[in-house]
Amino acid sequence: MGFATSEDARHLSADVDRSVKVLVVGAYGVGKTTLIDAVSEIPMLRTEEQITTASVGVDPRRGAKDTTTVAMDFGRVTLGASTALYLFGTPGQRRFWDLWAGLADGAVGVLVLVDTRWLEDSFEVLDQLEEHSRLPIAVVVNQFPDSPRHPDPEVRRALDLPPETPVVSGDVRERPHAVAALVALVEHALRRQGAGSVAA
Repeated sequence: MGFATSEDARHLSADVDRSVKVLVVGAYGVGKTTLIDAVSEIPMLRTEEQITTASVGVDPRRGAKDTTTVAMDFGRVTLGASTALYLFGTPGQRRFWDLWAGLADGAVGVLVLVDTRWLEDSFEVLDQLEEHSRLPIAVVVNQFPDSPRHPDPEVRRALDLPPETPVVSGDVRERPHAVAALVALVEHALRRQGAGSVAA
């Protein structure tokens, strides 16, 4: 897997001949911003705001997290030499879910982040996608230091995912893990479109 690392990384290579939009979703605090930041070869656009006392009793408190995405995150990563992924991360709180439909417009697929410490939060996210989107999805289980480890088939059963839905696990702070999840999603989406695969 190659990444642009020069000072010109923010400019697309002339070799790029395919651009793919990917939506990154998940419940509050699962690591969406972290994943995009880990892989983006351009300065990531963040719309994070400080959590205030107004969120007490409304939003869950997740460890030391003191900011939250209120509009979207945006980054870009080039896979291989010819495919550019444009990553759009969504806010996790239910009150922001109306934004998802607009952000999903033109996307090839949806990467769903899951935290096994609060797996039940992912049911609502998947229900929302099933109700409002026909896009292919892949699930990445973000392995927080204190999260219980479960084999991917167990996670698939717990979330009642179709057998063709990719499920991968990893620490999305680590670029190789985050990229593996994105590659799994894009190749799944392209298979459904009959458009081949992405060079990893």
